[in-house]
Amino acid sequence: MAERVAVVLFNLGGPDDQATVRPFLQNLFSDPAIIDLPGFLRLPLAWLIAKRREKSAQANYALMGGGSPLLPETRKQAAALEAALQSELPGARVFIAMRYWRPLTEETAREVEAFAPDRVVLLPLYPQFSTTTTGSSLKAWREAYRGPGEVSAVCCYPQAAGWIEAQAAAIREKLAEAGDWPVRVLFSAHGVPEKVITGRGDPYQEQVEAGCAAVAAAAGLSDWSICYQSRVGPLKWLGPSTPEALEQAAVDGVGAVVVPIAFVSEHIETLVELDIEYAHLAGELGVSPYLRAPAVGVAAPFVAALSEAVRQAAGRNGVAPFGPGCQGDWKACPCQAERRAA
Repeated sequence: MAERVAVVLFNLGGPDDQATVRPFLQNLFSDPAIIDLPGFLRLPLAWLIAKRREKSAQANYALMGGGSPLLPETRKQAAALEAALQSELPGARVFIAMRYWRPLTEETAREVEAFAPDRVVLLPLYPQFSTTTTGSSLKAWREAYRGPGEVSAVCCYPQAAGWIEAQAAAIREKLAEAGDWPVRVLFSAHGVPEKVITGRGDPYQEQVEAGCAAVAAAAGLSDWSICYQSRVGPLKWLGPSTPEALEQAAVDGVGAVVVPIAFVSEHIETLVELDIEYAHLAGELGVSPYLRAPAVGVAAPFVAALSEAVRQAAGRNGVAPFGPGCQGDWKACPCQAERRAA
C-alpha cells in the first residue's frame, strides 16, 4: 500500500468578500510575527488597525470583484501539484492552510488528522523564508496539529531551478513585448521593516537578493534592480521602495518590467498595487512602457519544482531548503536552528 502523504501548502489567505475584510485584517495584525508586542497591547491594536483600514481595504478588494483571488489561485496550484506527485507518491494528497483567513491552519490541521497520514510535508508558497511568513505558518502548524505521521518541512526555495526558470521565462516574454524600448527589470518583493532583518536575524533580504541574481542570470538581464513594495506604518523598511525605483527609472529614461519576485499567485499586491497604483504612478512619471510579469501560478517549471521539493522532503525529517537556502548565518533560519540544537 502506498504511503499516505499529506502535503500542506502554506499561504497568507485573503478575504472571500467585503464582509470578511475586517476579520481578515484583524487576524493579520493579531499575529505576533507581524506586530511584535505583548498580547494585551497587540490584540487591541490589531482591532483598531483593522477598523481604520477596513474601508480602504474594501475599496481595493472591490477592484478585484469584492474579495481576494488567492484561494482559487492556490487551489489550482494544489491540484496541479497533486497531479504531478501521483507517479512517485500515489498516496499523496495536497491540503491548503491559510494563515489569516479560511481555510485557517487550525481547520486544515483537523482535515489532515482525519486523513491519518504516514508523513506530513509542509510546503510554503513563499519562496523566501521570513519569520513574518513561513516562520509564522510553521509555528501555527506546530501548535495546531495533533495527528499522526512524521513531519518534514521545506523552509524555502529562493534559487530552486524551476522557480528561477518560470520567472525568467515570464520576463523574456515581457521584454519581447517591449521590443526596442529601453526597459529596466524591477524585481519587486514584499517589504518588511529593517528591524526584522537586523533584530530577528531574518534571512529574507539575502534570499531575495540571491534569487533575483539567479533569475537575472537565467534571463540574460543587463539592467535590473531590486525594490520593495507594500510598506505600512512608521518604521524604516527595506528599500528602495518600488515607487522610488520607478522614480529612478524616470530619471534614467527607461521603461520598466516589474516582476513580483516574492509572490507565486495573483492577489491584491499584484492586481491592485502593481497593476493599478504603480501603473498610474509610472504614467505620471513618464515611465513607458510599464509592463508587469505575471506571477508564476501553475507554470510547468514551478509546479515541477514544488513536486521535487515534496519528494525530497518526504525522504527526510526536519526542516531544510529545496535548492540553495541561506548563504549566511541567520539566527531565524529554522534549519540552522535545528543544526545548532543537535
